[in-house]
Amino acid sequence: MPDKIKVAVVGVGHLGKYHARIYSGMPDVELVAVMDIDPVRSKEVAGECGTQSLSVIANLPDRVDAVSVVVPTRDHLSVARTFLSRGVHTLIEKPLAPNVEEAQEIIDIAYSNGAILQVGHLEQFNPGVVKLKELAKAPRFIEAHRLGQFSKRSIDVDVVSDLMIHDIDIILSMIKSEIESIYASGCQVLTDRVDIANARIEFANKAVANVTASRVSKNAVRRIRVFAEDHYFGLDFQSQQIEEVCLDDSGVDTEFPGLVQNTVEVVPALPLNAELQDFIDCVKTGREPLVSGQDGLMAVRVAAQIQQRISDSMID
Repeated sequence: MPDKIKVAVVGVGHLGKYHARIYSGMPDVELVAVMDIDPVRSKEVAGECGTQSLSVIANLPDRVDAVSVVVPTRDHLSVARTFLSRGVHTLIEKPLAPNVEEAQEIIDIAYSNGAILQVGHLEQFNPGVVKLKELAKAPRFIEAHRLGQFSKRSIDVDVVSDLMIHDIDIILSMIKSEIESIYASGCQVLTDRVDIANARIEFANKAVANVTASRVSKNAVRRIRVFAEDHYFGLDFQSQQIEEVCLDDSGVDTEFPGLVQNTVEVVPALPLNAELQDFIDCVKTGREPLVSGQDGLMAVRVAAQIQQRISDSMID
């Protein structure tokens, strides 16, 4: 592997332009090119990042070691196939694909060609999430709220694939047990797809997760609460700070048990920078990414089950 990893970014819209900017500042990366369906935007980002703007994808795989695919979800398979089939290591923004079948096909192409596949579940690189997973052993109940203001950027998918899938991925990484049942409901508000949804996921080990996502909220809310034995942890994804509550030394057997509350120190960091550095490190070393293709597939599979439950409830 050369000293500098040659990288391209396909899709430099709202998120992809940040991929390009971060790669352009990495000492161990050469940003070879950026591409976008909008040539004006592609040239603008290329100019900012000191790289080349390309309009034809066909010859790009021969020029790069790795690529970020930051295009609409419906195009993930077609774009990723171009690179993975030629052994180019690929980071695909979440969700991995619009359905389980396409997600599995992407994984199969990567495996058969020896390419690293990483899925852009950004919150896994949030320092608060990293710390929460260290602290909250054997969660019994998890409650997550992810509410956002309406944006036209992601209306090609519903709120489950757009927002809820972040928390699905985190929950699956924290509760290592088979899912026994899923109950879900949701409705359309501003689009012809589900804009607000709630799901209750019950696991074989008796743990439960309750997840709510909305893209029609006035204010952005990103919180997760984890209840484990003797402890409660509350994480604000935006501030990256964790609140911890537990019993004091008097214990629960006293008449008036006391509670101790404190804020867990977390050093804030930019998750996208950490995610892209992790991807480059994987390309250099050949190790498996923190969020693998299989992790992405599991999140898509659970999202599909939630979507089916919502569809069934709307018919009823």
